[in-house]
Amino acid sequence: MTDLADKGMAIRRKVLGDAHVDRAEAAKTDFDEPFQALITDAAWGHVWARQTISLRERSMLTIALLAGLGNDHELAMHIRATANTGASEQDVMEALLHVAIYAGVPRANHAIKIARDTFAAMRGDAA
Repeated sequence: MTDLADKGMAIRRKVLGDAHVDRAEAAKTDFDEPFQALITDAAWGHVWARQTISLRERSMLTIALLAGLGNDHELAMHIRATANTGASEQDVMEALLHVAIYAGVPRANHAIKIARDTFAAMRGDAA
């Protein structure tokens, strides 16, 4: 591994948690290994590891972007990651209010449902 890959894997584990990363690594195949290496190096090792803004702020930005683009599966994953980044439920709502204005009410409405359900599951609330 390179220094960037090592840094990326460390921050990926810090944000997403060991259990998630272990599952992703175990599911990796020869076919998707280049993609996994790319996201570990570029997304986690280069962007998420920067010291310019906090993990909380990166988390809120990522949630807003994923919601605005309709990337629901990734959105739920990053909602769960707020347990590690320090972004609160109120922080997430603020990000999603921005989504409503800048990316559209339907996208925000759907993202709010995903966030609500994901936070409830994280708390162990009955569905």
